[in-house]
Amino acid sequence: MSRMSKQEKGWVFYDWANSAYSILITTAIFPLYFKAAANQAGLEGSTSTAYWGYANSFATLLISLCAPILGSIGDFKGFKKRFFTFFFALGIIFTLLLAVVPTNQWLLLLICYMITVIGFGGTNIFYDAFLVDVTTEDKMNKISSRGYAMGYIGSTIPFIISIALIILSQQNILPFSVTVASKAAFAITALWWGLFTIPMLKNVKQIYYKDPVPNPISNGFKQLFETFKRIKLYRPLFLFLIAYFFYIDGVNTIITMSTAYGSDLGITTNNLLIILFATQVVAAPFAILYGKLADKFKGKTMLLVGIFVYIVICTYAYFLKTTLDFWILAMLVASSQGGIQALSRSYFAKLVPKEHANEFFGFYSIFYKFAAILGPFLVGFTAQMTGNTNSGVFSLIVLFIIGGIILLRVPETNNIPKTNSLSL
Repeated sequence: MSRMSKQEKGWVFYDWANSAYSILITTAIFPLYFKAAANQAGLEGSTSTAYWGYANSFATLLISLCAPILGSIGDFKGFKKRFFTFFFALGIIFTLLLAVVPTNQWLLLLICYMITVIGFGGTNIFYDAFLVDVTTEDKMNKISSRGYAMGYIGSTIPFIISIALIILSQQNILPFSVTVASKAAFAITALWWGLFTIPMLKNVKQIYYKDPVPNPISNGFKQLFETFKRIKLYRPLFLFLIAYFFYIDGVNTIITMSTAYGSDLGITTNNLLIILFATQVVAAPFAILYGKLADKFKGKTMLLVGIFVYIVICTYAYFLKTTLDFWILAMLVASSQGGIQALSRSYFAKLVPKEHANEFFGFYSIFYKFAAILGPFLVGFTAQMTGNTNSGVFSLIVLFIIGGIILLRVPETNNIPKTNSLSL
């Protein structure tokens, strides 16, 4: 960290900042809190689960469809930071509101959560695009990997504090209820997110941009339309996005289905939480390692290594039987999860025209979000047809093979001509 510039440190710290939201709000605590609130209000478990699914799908779809046009407008001078700040404020304010909305107002809780998803997703479009502004191309692998590593490390601290509050309140060691402890966790998330975003807001500036125009919104739409018209010009970029769509779908599916998969194997909730924590810790140094190896062996090579590791993971999952097997599987995931995500971001950043980084990272966001559809369906369908969850996870090998084959056809970034003169 001491060798990084202020801009690079500020950018990296945002991964540290928003990681609390990822694990506490979307994964660990709020889903259970919402289910309990809906149950107290008299909703059937299946009904509240359906509403939870609808809320996530709608919020994700909304921000994904808006991502390219938001990015296109954000490419104009001064707009990138404004958009980032707006979505950040939206996310943090409504995360705080989760802590004050009464538990009997399950619908209001769900609406607030949907807005946090939009805020979180919106900031990430511009955060990822800021990578081209904060560092040079030869350092993108290292800086992107450091970001993911900081995210994994940072997520463990509020996670431990929040889980400790909940467990101690369950055992009546602390003088308040589990509900209050959960609300405290939401407040901790918002405060963590807000505090460690300050370096990003203070030090990171938009360097690459398009000159201001009288009507940036209408011009943003025109630029987006122009990009589609000239899609052949960006063949390497969109070829990478297609490969990314397949292999990141497999990565995301393994992340989102891991808890359910572990439960099917009979692994206890406490063991699953411990394994989740260990995975976060182990993933951090491996994310940095991938970044260093990418500088030596090229980013594309290390992405292919990561895809191969996930092929091994899918194969091993087919034979999974014991808790020890699940531990081994989790550590294999930890070895490549952060690396493949970080290098995908930096590899894409090297492909995009810098003055149009926001627009193209809008497309990147769409492919990332929509890559949460095929994998879970493939796992569910295969598991249902075979009556075996292991077979469902094994079926994901198809996504990694397809993604790897397409990635092989993407030219190396240093062989791609830079085209920055794309203004209308």
